[in-house]
Amino acid sequence: MSSARPRYVYLGPEGTFTEAALRQVPGVESAECVPVGSVITALAQVRSGEADFAVVPIENSVEGGVTATLDDIAADDDLQIRREILVPISFVLLGRRAMDPAEIRTVSTHTHGWAQVRHWAAAHLPQAEFVPAGSTAAAARGLLDDTTTYDAAVCAPLVAEQTGLPVLASAIEDTAGAVTRFVLVSRPGSAPEPTGSDKTTVVVPLPEDHPGALMDILDQFATRGINLSRIESRPTGAGLGSYFFSIDFEGHVAEERVKAALAALYRLIPGIRFLGSYPRADQRRYTVPEYTQDAAYRAGQEWVAGLLGR
Repeated sequence: MSSARPRYVYLGPEGTFTEAALRQVPGVESAECVPVGSVITALAQVRSGEADFAVVPIENSVEGGVTATLDDIAADDDLQIRREILVPISFVLLGRRAMDPAEIRTVSTHTHGWAQVRHWAAAHLPQAEFVPAGSTAAAARGLLDDTTTYDAAVCAPLVAEQTGLPVLASAIEDTAGAVTRFVLVSRPGSAPEPTGSDKTTVVVPLPEDHPGALMDILDQFATRGINLSRIESRPTGAGLGSYFFSIDFEGHVAEERVKAALAALYRLIPGIRFLGSYPRADQRRYTVPEYTQDAAYRAGQEWVAGLLGR
């Protein structure tokens, strides 16, 4: 997409945790930022060139992977992760009006949001029925619409600031310190320069369901001293027993050990997809075993080259 101002799309409407993640992206203040109705729409606009970047949730520390993102981003080679963003998660309960919680009969929010407050709701709103919404912010903004019928919404504090709706309860999350991980996605291009605190994401289809199939994949990382930070299996949709693995690991594609692991996986499973190497949001540096450092790989390559040159 050619434009003086880059266009970012994110899971809207305004006031979502995704918007809070977007605000952390450097330079976004001078960009065009557009909320869209779903993760799939956001990623589709990047694929088509309607948008330069998308910010979407990919993982929550309480609920695990965001399946809509994991499945859609794994569908082809048309997208690349450029950065990850971590957002602490806290929820508030907003009312259509100031009211006693005992009056509330229906509460709306996103299913991931409800999963993170369900114990609080069971204790404080046992009479309330859950009404699913497309996002936490959409649920809250629905309270401004006279045609919606639910009484309250669970959402981010940012929405309360933007709408002025009354806050009936704050910090209602079941798990203090919960975090959602978001990713900045673009069309494929050069990976950001390695920083020494990097992460790489790949999608590895399981070509054949046989004893040791997963071990075949894991061995390529273990023998090269590469630590996995996340691995999830997802169905491909082709039938029972057909899966792919979404994997995050420490390291950058520019490192020799990562190159070797990816090359080995490609020989084993040519359908592997590289989704990007990018800086870790927490900037935590990792320790690379001496025998898998770039210098060790170069020394080994030079030794073999010397053998061939005898």
